[in-house]
Amino acid sequence: MVPVDSEERAPADADLHRRLVYGDESALAEAYTAYGALVRRVAARVTRSPAAAEDVAQEVFAQLWSRPYAFDARRGSLRTWLSLLAHRRAVDWVRGEARHRKDVCADDSALHAIPEPGPGPDETVVDRERALLLHSALAELPQPQREVVHLAYFAGRSYRQAAVELGIPEGTAKTRLRTALRTLAETLADPTDPVWERGA
Repeated sequence: MVPVDSEERAPADADLHRRLVYGDESALAEAYTAYGALVRRVAARVTRSPAAAEDVAQEVFAQLWSRPYAFDARRGSLRTWLSLLAHRRAVDWVRGEARHRKDVCADDSALHAIPEPGPGPDETVVDRERALLLHSALAELPQPQREVVHLAYFAGRSYRQAAVELGIPEGTAKTRLRTALRTLAETLADPTDPVWERGA
């Protein structure tokens, strides 16, 4: 786990957002210091690639700098917004990699009429495909449920911490989390994959 000390000392969203809108570069530096580790952590869990996570983080903060007005404090905290943005960018990266692999395979099959015998699919590829399925299903959840899942599974928060961060009762956070996990389990029904059972 990445220490959350810097996140706990994060600047007030309203002030930071106002300064970003007015083009204050020091505000961007503060946002990166406060939330950079979180953004990289979310991206790394989706992409399974530290290098890709760094690229995603750069894209996320570039968007924050170029389009700060896209953040709406009435819909949640800046930390949650950056986490969701990092997740979307990371899923886009995984999908791009999948398209690239398909193109490479198509080119390779044209060169080799008879495929060479070899081992099955690389585990990393399988893991990425599974991650893409999970995150695609996550994207279909209602936003209130998605926010709790993001905080609990990607930002490492307990449901009590998520409740405080989202400004909702603990019971509501717990119900949303359980409902979301049940929906995901039904969507991705695979008795051989215990990934969601571990988090239940």
